[in-house]
Amino acid sequence: MEAITREPVSRFIKVRCPKCKNEQITFGKSAVKVDCLVCGRTVSYPTGGKARIRARILEVLE
Repeated sequence: MEAITREPVSRFIKVRCPKCKNEQITFGKSAVKVDCLVCGRTVSYPTGGKARIRARILEVLE
């Protein structure tokens, strides 16, 4: 009998801040507010599931 492995549902996401164009990586299901590391603008809000991304998504990392 083979073991069933499940792939993760959430991913890390590379985003670009709309204010200062800084690129950073955040978690797709973050439980806390994520601010830009350079200018402090909020790029992601928690919603209880997937985070609401308020920046341009550049890449979804596997």
